[in-house]
Amino acid sequence: MPQFFLNKRLIMLLVSIIILVALIGFSLRDREELTWPEQFVKDTTGWVQSLVSRPAHYIAGFFENLEDLQDTYDENKKLKKHLDDMAQLEAKVYSLQKENKELKDILDKKGSLQDYKPMQATVIARSPDRIWHEKIIINKGKSDGVKKNMAVMTSRGLIGKIKSTTPFTSTVQLMSGSDPTNRISAALQSDKQIYGTIDGYDEQKKLLLLKGLPFDSKIKKGQNVVTSGLGGVFPPNVPIGKVQKVEPGELGLNQTAYIKPDADFYDIQHVMVLKRLMPSPPAAAIGEGGL
Repeated sequence: MPQFFLNKRLIMLLVSIIILVALIGFSLRDREELTWPEQFVKDTTGWVQSLVSRPAHYIAGFFENLEDLQDTYDENKKLKKHLDDMAQLEAKVYSLQKENKELKDILDKKGSLQDYKPMQATVIARSPDRIWHEKIIINKGKSDGVKKNMAVMTSRGLIGKIKSTTPFTSTVQLMSGSDPTNRISAALQSDKQIYGTIDGYDEQKKLLLLKGLPFDSKIKKGQNVVTSGLGGVFPPNVPIGKVQKVEPGELGLNQTAYIKPDADFYDIQHVMVLKRLMPSPPAAAIGEGGL
């Protein structure tokens, strides 16, 4: 009896193998239509694959998007840093170019000064906002030969005079300030020079006042105004500005010209202190203010 079941199992195994081989051979044939078991298996397999692949693709895409977002964030952060560095570099380049131009202009101006010796100095402090146009402090003082009432200018024109000194610094009284003693003898350049005095500053119009001009003098807009050198302290022919307009003076006995300064009183970084090569007259002879 056991031998019978053993032979029966062997026969069933052989028959199954034969059927399997036959099915494999049948399925490998070129056919236009599949059998219903094949269709069922393929449809079931495709549905399962679709059911599994969609969430898998969604999850994989989500993590890929997160990675791309992180890469974009890192790249954006690097670009912002580069932009910040570039902005700082541009600001530094602009500052260096501006300073270089000012120093070149000062060197060029030094070559044109004949009867006075220029001393280059740098602004180290300035008056607070509400008196911004009053005074500046420079890094040259008594030990450098700076004295009270010496003229001070930028590469573009006159800005004021030395008000006081210490061994290593000096205070400059700007022409745009309100000090009534800060008067400067000036001249209008023309065929025949016209003399007057820089006395006052119009803060609204940002113009200097050139007073005491003869009432019959013909003054034109755009005429150059320079120091006259007659005051005994300031050297002659230092640029001051250009005429913008002229108005009758008090009682109609003279004229007042409004002068646009050549120098920029708002932005002052580098200056020159002008020391006359010829002896100056005593301060008592020219008054405390100095011209």
